[in-house]
Amino acid sequence: MREYDFELRLAARLEAAGVPGSTPVPTGSLVARQLGTSVVGAGGRIMDLVAVAPGPEFEKRRPITAETIPPAAIESDVAVGRARQVTSAIDAPPAVAQEIATRAAAVGFFELGRRDGRTVARQATRYPDWFGPILGIENKPDLGTPGDLAAQLRRDVSLQVLDAVVLATASHVTGAHKNRLPDPVGIWRFDPETSEIDVIKDPEPLEPAAKSFEIETERPGHFEVVPVSPEAKAKQRRRIAERAYGKGWRTFDLPGCDNLEPETVDGRSGLPYCSWADRLVEPAADCGPECPGHEPASEPAIDLEAEREKHTPWKRDVPGAASHQTFLDRFQTD
Repeated sequence: MREYDFELRLAARLEAAGVPGSTPVPTGSLVARQLGTSVVGAGGRIMDLVAVAPGPEFEKRRPITAETIPPAAIESDVAVGRARQVTSAIDAPPAVAQEIATRAAAVGFFELGRRDGRTVARQATRYPDWFGPILGIENKPDLGTPGDLAAQLRRDVSLQVLDAVVLATASHVTGAHKNRLPDPVGIWRFDPETSEIDVIKDPEPLEPAAKSFEIETERPGHFEVVPVSPEAKAKQRRRIAERAYGKGWRTFDLPGCDNLEPETVDGRSGLPYCSWADRLVEPAADCGPECPGHEPASEPAIDLEAEREKHTPWKRDVPGAASHQTFLDRFQTD
């Protein structure tokens, strides 16, 4: 089974039944695919699946927007009670700062106005403490071809930006396999046909609130590392959680093809199963007129966002915080 097929089936299983074992991420968490976790090297580490537990103020996050709030807007000096000039409050070049502010306003997090010919902004609502523990899951269906699996997991354990990390596989797990992995990494054996998960080993908790090191490069007997502060990790955790909130794991569009037979896995409808290929397909990469099995047809009448809303605490149709706020001219401006 391809890793993509394995990944979608595991995502559906985790959304339906929650995370097994003694991990700190409960049923009702937000599951997302393919999120970057590196603090120092952007894109240096992409986690296959991430499960984000709702935090104490989750109900305050949901009404703001169904989408990801731009991290740079959250991290800016724009606050609730005072309008600030966006080019001085957002840490980015002026044109980029304008784009960030515009996007933050589009999703309901900022309110924008004009002062002396310049764009000013204030937060439409306070950013809540909405997420809890974050679990990372690395998928490797076949441990016979591990690739750089051990190096990837060493990087996760060294960085400790997540609360725990698990390896998910369809292979029989031997003692030799276990010995190649960092001790804190948990191990699941997942059967994608039955959706059963056998917890071989629970993950050990990591320390996202402590100082740590990110491995930038690794060669035999040599590591190049960069120290990472708790503050930098907290910022990256918020970015991971926000991206997971807006993205989810249904990151595909169902193509118009007569061979597409949307599959239901663990009560989750709309997985892109292709009868011609006899597997789940990645529509953006596998489907289209260039595919030998392509048979033009209408797109399936399945609303993937409605599926996500039905089965998770995420909601797509929210009023937006900005619509409930007073005008910018009621506030002081810097």
